Amino acid sequence: MSYHQTGSAGAGHAVCQYGESRLWFRGPERSLDTAYIGCFGGDETYGRFVESPYAAILENRLDRRCLNFGSLFCGVEALCGDAGLFNLMNGAKLCVLQAPGVLSQSNQFYRVHPRRNDRVLAPTAALVDLYPEVDFTNVHFVGHLMRLLQGYQDARFEVVADELRRNWVQKISTLLQKLDAPVVLLALKVLQNKDDVPTERGPVTVTQQMLDVVRSFTRECVELSAYVSGQSDEIEDMLFGTLQQPMAEHMIGPAAHKSIADALAGPIWDLH
Repeated sequence: MSYHQTGSAGAGHAVCQYGESRLWFRGPERSLDTAYIGCFGGDETYGRFVESPYAAILENRLDRRCLNFGSLFCGVEALCGDAGLFNLMNGAKLCVLQAPGVLSQSNQFYRVHPRRNDRVLAPTAALVDLYPEVDFTNVHFVGHLMRLLQGYQDARFEVVADELRRNWVQKISTLLQKLDAPVVLLALKVLQNKDDVPTERGPVTVTQQMLDVVRSFTRECVELSAYVSGQSDEIEDMLFGTLQQPMAEHMIGPAAHKSIADALAGPIWDLH
């Protein structure tokens, strides 16, 4: 039984599948026979632990069908490697695509699970050669892997980071150029704290230069930041089960979803 089928996705969140895609999306399942705007992305698009994700808010705001194709742990690898998902994108009148994180991709140095892109399947020979002193046996998540490598505080980490950035640009650019449906790119920075200089999730993130390259293949790029609920005091407005609060604190809350919908509504109207 899959992670999604066990109900671990959050209290009251039904899940479903569409077409030939192997991903699990936020339910309930809706018809693909009527024109739709498709919202594609990972945890934030899915709307984990919130009642009304930004796709639902957009639907009410625009009075147009906005289907939520957010999938937990969906990153570069799933977005670019799932043929069924590509068909869902191309079937939309317009795609809202949440820019995925940099770590969630197979590359020269490690391979990730094709659907749960937060999971490392194995390091490559290139990474073992670059870090011969590291035992990768118990490394199962990309975040853990990056923290481990960054801890050595030498120039080797930048070699890995450069590969991830280059690979991200290549894969996302290729995806966008293959799509026939117009795309609004959602470049969402999820911030984990309220220090004077906010720290984004993960040691390697999407840079402005990377966005500038891929945005040329989109109709619009919407950039905004949102704090996780543990920092924005929205945790009381979240929906989560027993023992899930620590996870919920690292997800964005209802107010953040409203802000995302507010930022997207204007550009989408302009394209329709």
